[in-house]
Amino acid sequence: MSLDQKPEWSDPNEPDKCSSVIRKGQEQEGQASSIQPNIRFQKRKNSEPAVEELYEGVIRGDRSLLARAITLVESNAEQHFQKAQQLLQKLLPKSGQAIRIGITGVPGAGKSTFIETFGTYLCSLGHRVAVLAIDPSSSISGGSILGDKTRMEQLSRNPRAFIRPSPTAGKLGGVHRKTREAMLICEAAGFDVILIETVGVGQSEVIIRDMVDFFMLLVLTGAGDELQGMKKGIMELADAVLVHKADGENKQIAEQTRKEYNRILHFLHPATKGWATKAYTCSSLTQEGISDVWNVIQSFEQKGKTSGVLFERRRTQAKEWLYSLITDQLQFHFFHHNGVKSTLSTLENEVIAGEKTVATAVDELFTIYLG
Repeated sequence: MSLDQKPEWSDPNEPDKCSSVIRKGQEQEGQASSIQPNIRFQKRKNSEPAVEELYEGVIRGDRSLLARAITLVESNAEQHFQKAQQLLQKLLPKSGQAIRIGITGVPGAGKSTFIETFGTYLCSLGHRVAVLAIDPSSSISGGSILGDKTRMEQLSRNPRAFIRPSPTAGKLGGVHRKTREAMLICEAAGFDVILIETVGVGQSEVIIRDMVDFFMLLVLTGAGDELQGMKKGIMELADAVLVHKADGENKQIAEQTRKEYNRILHFLHPATKGWATKAYTCSSLTQEGISDVWNVIQSFEQKGKTSGVLFERRRTQAKEWLYSLITDQLQFHFFHHNGVKSTLSTLENEVIAGEKTVATAVDELFTIYLG
């Protein structure tokens, strides 16, 4: 049978639908091909944008390059460190003009829901809002959900908002550096309100408190039960306590909860000098109290700038950031020292077996590192 001939079992009156028949113009065996072999398997060249390109993109508000700039500073690869620092150095004069707000809360308090409603409200006032959501990474797999864009659908579609979920990578120290640097990039891109949502697990609140101007604690109604398990330290970090979900049948209970918190806050040391921390009610569902929250923050910012407290806070935070990075760098270089790496497992086993004290093992390691 020739190539253009139909099979005997086909209907000669029907249009040809046989895939076995080769049409004119189709390539036959032995003919030269103009298509490169295995083109689909060729690796795409990875062209990373230069520092200048990232800088220009961030300044003009290019969201794609903004995201790539943050990805660069979040990278743990050694070859990206110097490039990231060059970019940050160029962007530094453009940063620092935003109000930085930290948000934490008990499980189920509705942090993401509040941030979406609050952020959308701020956008409606003409502000540009960047949300840096710290997403907990698994200590086993290292993976994280990074689901904040899913939870904040409305805000993520707002052209005046930018949401960036960042994994903790199981290490809160990483949050301290990477979140700070991402915050500086967002400020340089023109975002004047930075919202940082914490994991909400103890130590992370202290770290975020050290990088924001205003710190909010979201709680639910039923303060009597909540206060039994709430640490006094976390309460003393807050510049405002928000009793969330104050709507419907819950509204009256929320008001009572607010009063209970205010009675307790009266006896606690204020988080910011010259500012009395108070409790407020709000609802993301009805948006009642959302504008009041922003008024409180504006009042805080105005008083803080007038008294110099905010200026001094940022100076202190910059100093603490310096020392925290020194600690991180020392730890990195210590554990990457060839002598330390080759000796550590042996000393570790000796300590576990009770053959050597911990202090002696540490002293030996530092002798190797400093030698």
